[in-house]
Amino acid sequence: MMSFSKARKEDVCQITGIEGTADEEPKEQCQKEKNKMKKPNTLKIKSLIKHRKNSKSEAALTSETLLEVDLDAIEGIAYSPGDPQVECQKQKNIGKISAKIKKWQRNSKSPETPTDNAVELDFNGNLEQNRLAEAQQQLLEAEECLFSSKEVTRGKDEEDKLQMDYEIFILRLRLVIQDSFIEDNQETLKSALISIVKEEAQDRRWAEVAADQRPIWRPTRCRQFHDTLLQIIVEQRMKNADEQNNLADNLSTSLKREVFRLGKQVQKDLLRVVRNLRECYPPDFDICRLYARLYHQAFSTRLQEFSRSNISSEECLYILSWIVEYYPKDVLKYKELEEHINSSSLGPLLPEEDLERLEKQYFSYKENEIRKWLSNAFEKEVKKWSDDIEPELMDGYYFSNFALDVLPLVDGAVKDVNTLLSSEDKAWSLLNQLDSFFLSYKTSLEKLIKRNPENIPKTLSANLDNIYQFRDYVQKPEHPFSEDTRTACLSTLADLKNICHKYFLSRIHTELKPLYQKLWTKVWFAGNSEVVEELVKELENYIENFKELKPVCREELLAELHVEVMVEYVRRMMKRKLKLKDKEQQEAAAEFICHDSSKICSVFAKVWMGAVRMRVQPAEIKKSQ
Repeated sequence: MMSFSKARKEDVCQITGIEGTADEEPKEQCQKEKNKMKKPNTLKIKSLIKHRKNSKSEAALTSETLLEVDLDAIEGIAYSPGDPQVECQKQKNIGKISAKIKKWQRNSKSPETPTDNAVELDFNGNLEQNRLAEAQQQLLEAEECLFSSKEVTRGKDEEDKLQMDYEIFILRLRLVIQDSFIEDNQETLKSALISIVKEEAQDRRWAEVAADQRPIWRPTRCRQFHDTLLQIIVEQRMKNADEQNNLADNLSTSLKREVFRLGKQVQKDLLRVVRNLRECYPPDFDICRLYARLYHQAFSTRLQEFSRSNISSEECLYILSWIVEYYPKDVLKYKELEEHINSSSLGPLLPEEDLERLEKQYFSYKENEIRKWLSNAFEKEVKKWSDDIEPELMDGYYFSNFALDVLPLVDGAVKDVNTLLSSEDKAWSLLNQLDSFFLSYKTSLEKLIKRNPENIPKTLSANLDNIYQFRDYVQKPEHPFSEDTRTACLSTLADLKNICHKYFLSRIHTELKPLYQKLWTKVWFAGNSEVVEELVKELENYIENFKELKPVCREELLAELHVEVMVEYVRRMMKRKLKLKDKEQQEAAAEFICHDSSKICSVFAKVWMGAVRMRVQPAEIKKSQ
């Protein structure tokens, strides 16, 4: 065969590591290889599985599973289909290998590493010692002898024998690869990978030769075989994901537990790839990314199956949490994995259609959940009003749980939607429900005031605190309201505050009306200090009644009262019932105005100073701690 002439045999020697074959006669070379490849009468095939040392339970495949070898699949990878001669030979070899597999199963013992490295082992001896690279080298040398020169006459038995050895080698290769996750197998795996690299080089050399001139086992496609086998291994390990993980027991459904185990299996196995297997592989295998892609595909397949089944809303949320949060952040971005895995190249875990269906189900669930929360909290609060139940006192202030029952739930739902769906529009849609909720709140509060139950002052005091909490939430720019919804909500909340303020202040002004009527009259002018002193005293009494209002609520209420008192004072002055006849009277009246204003302002100034002290003291205490 001209393409494998003596001139090219030197290249073969460089690849396979044969010493001195370039200068020897073909017949002499062939005889050497025959001696190396010569089999004993009793073939020790049993040694091919000796490397399986007490495989631990964490290796997903059992010894029996590993030996369920699909011979047709192996030979379909190794040889080109369609050749009748090949098919006939395959049937013969299948029978032989099947018998040998049974023998391996009967003689499954741990291998022993040879102590005398000077002894030159034959093909079977190298396999016994897990020296796959050396065994494969002998196959290459034997192949050279049979096919590298026209001067060598190939016997049918010799070719069949070499084909049989290749099949045994590939089967042995399969077993080693399947045991990749067993720690004791690492050195054997390294040897196997060296042999795969050499096989790929030999396949490329034979690709330059006409198909009818090649050995029937060429190309062996060991690299393709390796990658296909890894996919099978990954799928099997994911199928048998660790069911002993106790952390999964806290999850409420079997689907949640299954998703959790799958995700943790991906993380655990990828960490083992990075920590152990990475050092076994040549760089061009890019083994970390290959395993990451395979596990990503396997996880994706299972999640697609789950998402297309009839799952509950809670299960939908759990799957989305893994897709958006746990998998990309806790698995792919795990410190040890991140630098070895290009997560951006893996693509999404779910196709867009499946993801959209989950998102739609989840968003509908959240909308209904918020609607239910708001309705339940509102009904609970209104029932307290109907039953005229006195609000609780907490730290000396009337208090209601209404806002605290609503806001954390709403805010949590909005944050979940923002995180899982990355949609500002959907967050807006959830918060739109607050607009109608506040309108219902306003209507019910107006009805309460009309009914005027005994505990209404205390009830309104507690609700003013709720209103301020709602307002504070709506005003914060970090909460994703649309501008229209934010404006509408703030307007309704302002109305709610005004309803409460009007109830309190209208009663004060009604009771102060007799004193207002004395302002800017002859009585006031004759005894100015007495009228204003009486007004100030009454204001102080009313202000004292508001001590059970939260400070922020009391400040705004009293600020409004201050303005209204001064407006009433000016209104009385503008009625001009008092006639000031001369300059002296005018100057006296001007002095009275200044005095009255100072007196009235001092009442409210005391309140502001007290409120400031109340805000400063907790801050100082916290700072000192």
